[in-house]
Amino acid sequence: MITNHNNSHITSFFLSGLNEPMNLRVVLFSVTLLCYCFIVLVNVAVIVTIILDKNMHEPMYILLCTLCINGLYGTTGFYPKFLWDLLSAVQVISYSGCIFQALVMYSFVCSDLSILAVMSYDRYVAICRPLVYHSVMSKKILLMFISFSWFTPFCISAVTMILTSRLKLCSPYIARLYCVNLNIVKLACLTAETVVNNIVSNLTVTFFLFQGFLIVWSYVFVIRTCVNSLENRARFMQTCVPHLTSLLFFVVTMLLDVFNLKFGSNLSLTIQNVIAIELLILPPIINPLVYGFKLTKIRIRILSVITFKIK
Repeated sequence: MITNHNNSHITSFFLSGLNEPMNLRVVLFSVTLLCYCFIVLVNVAVIVTIILDKNMHEPMYILLCTLCINGLYGTTGFYPKFLWDLLSAVQVISYSGCIFQALVMYSFVCSDLSILAVMSYDRYVAICRPLVYHSVMSKKILLMFISFSWFTPFCISAVTMILTSRLKLCSPYIARLYCVNLNIVKLACLTAETVVNNIVSNLTVTFFLFQGFLIVWSYVFVIRTCVNSLENRARFMQTCVPHLTSLLFFVVTMLLDVFNLKFGSNLSLTIQNVIAIELLILPPIINPLVYGFKLTKIRIRILSVITFKIK
């Protein structure tokens, strides 16, 4: 287990988040597998529906498709390894595998926020500036927004993980079900070595707080516009409520996870585990479901396919 890999003597990590007996793990395995299959099913259903129906090749639906794809990306970085760990006597992950998983988790969360920010701006333009909507949210601009919401978070996450990989670590034990950057940084032998990591982390938080401000700014104007218009209120209920629901679940689960990372050591391991995986259960399920039920075009299209299959 000793090597000079990436300036660290650690070649693998032990994930010490699981302490349940094996008979309970079999039950957890079954429930987790069903949960993952359901996440894949509902997200793929929405993605395929939007891709195949040309009437849905509009910014709002394309952004929803992007959000569902990102949900599949993030959950795929967690569930297969977690399912394997549930049936394994020891939960081990290689150094490079841990860094890669942390990269996926980090970029998944950051991309989700970026996509939700773009979706809020889309709703602002659609409701507050409808006459210029198609020029402001043209295919070219939409492609730039989508590229930004994926490429920028991934680059930020990649830089963060490169900085983490240069740290010399003094322990191979991560008290979590999966690898997260902050947990790896905590294992650094010297606190002085993590100064650059902390600076980049603070800059990243500032960057995404700006996106949070964009969301709030967009909805201040949307709500002001909708107050005096019955038609706009109907559009708000139809298209903004699903987005706000997705946003609420994302923010709550993310804040709980941050709290868990920073101050969760006083909580029981079971509660820590529940909080840790909420971000990988609720948003990937809520996003396709709430949009699927609320957006008429998607609901009608999916129901028509289901009805056709039954016949």
